[in-house]
Amino acid sequence: MKTLFRGGTLVTATGTVRADLLVDGERIAAVGPHLPSDGATVVDAAGLYLLPGGIDVHTHLDMPLEVAGQEIATADDFYSGQVAAACGGTTTHLDFVIQPKGAKLREALDLWHAKAAGKAVIDYGFHMTIADPRPEVLREIAQLPEWGVTTVKVLMAYKGRLQVDDATLFAVLREAGRAGLLTMVHCENGDVIDILTREAVAAGNLAPRYHPLTRPAALEGEATSRAIALAAVAGAPLYIVHLTCDAALRQVRAARERRARVWAETCIQYFFFTAADLDRPNFEGAKFVCSPPFRTRDDQEALWGGVADGTLSVVSTDHAPFNFATQKVIGRADFTRIPNGVPAIEDRLLMLYHAGVNGGRISLSRFVEVTATAPARLFGLLPRKGTLAPGGDADIVLWDPHRERTLSARTHHMRVDYNLFEGTVVRGAPAGVWVRGRQVVDGERFVGRPGAGAFLPRARFAPPVDLLE
Repeated sequence: MKTLFRGGTLVTATGTVRADLLVDGERIAAVGPHLPSDGATVVDAAGLYLLPGGIDVHTHLDMPLEVAGQEIATADDFYSGQVAAACGGTTTHLDFVIQPKGAKLREALDLWHAKAAGKAVIDYGFHMTIADPRPEVLREIAQLPEWGVTTVKVLMAYKGRLQVDDATLFAVLREAGRAGLLTMVHCENGDVIDILTREAVAAGNLAPRYHPLTRPAALEGEATSRAIALAAVAGAPLYIVHLTCDAALRQVRAARERRARVWAETCIQYFFFTAADLDRPNFEGAKFVCSPPFRTRDDQEALWGGVADGTLSVVSTDHAPFNFATQKVIGRADFTRIPNGVPAIEDRLLMLYHAGVNGGRISLSRFVEVTATAPARLFGLLPRKGTLAPGGDADIVLWDPHRERTLSARTHHMRVDYNLFEGTVVRGAPAGVWVRGRQVVDGERFVGRPGAGAFLPRARFAPPVDLLE
């Protein structure tokens, strides 16, 4: 089946051009002016942008979590979460496998493959979160590329649950570097956070507003500096996840200025909310509990600057939705029991375009770069994903810069009972979305089918490095 997008403005990370785009089957066949239709279905793209499908490299779908003795999971599974992603213009995402205690990495990966089986509507891949770093598990890291996984994640926070010590972090960085993998790190000083949290609870400070007070920005900055130093000694590339503040941003900027192999992302929500939102009345602040937490207006300005100047390479979501009425409420009497996470997978491109491009903070090409091209390049998906060029997958967003959409829990596709951006009217939204040549979204209506999405084995980040020389 052929589809010809006629007369649109094609947008890449390097610029824009008025062109037609021809799709043949699942791939882009040609890009250029006045392409012949040759029996193709013609889509009128006049006045619209042709964008590469968005790539969200940080999601948590159907993620299990134990809170106060209760077993819960994030509200979106691989069907509802991917439908929401598609309706917001995202055509590929990378989800985090969480290694259960006692499990091998292969066993954990199989669990996540089962979660996605028969449900996926867009393409997806996996990162491997190492939560139980036994020696035999560390030896398994070298096998991950054989299974299509070329990124691992470790956390410097969540003491007693997911946190690793410096020796383990260094060991993971070194093993991953040798295998040609990219290590992703959650940077907060979990030991000090644990002390501050226990002190807050002992003092009876249990409201949601104490969540950011026990996780100050200085501890994110310190952990970021430490992770960068350990990665340098290990000779391994490093990717900082969900960076929130100027204290951490300065560390990344300094590392990149000395040409260290360090990259960082922020998430869409960190541009718009502050710690003050966790003090909303009637427990509404619980909706905004995530880690690292929301910071200050000054930190927001720093993040915008980091995206504009290239210090921040990617804008993702850390999509981890929990229903307010049935899940966030578990922590009504104690903020430490509020499930950490927010919904954002559907609203990432909408909010970044509205506030970033329309707001004059970033260019249209930079918008494409941080939401599609850079994620594809860093995570082994380019040139198949992340740009619009012959031979690549026909993941296409037909973007109407004048289309308005009101963001609301009443109309969004995420399976969660609130929307962070409730009532926000954005200008600029998808008119249609295609995944590998198949239309999956028409306006705000999902028209795809479960099971059509595919797992994406990814290329290594870099050739294996012999760190013993």
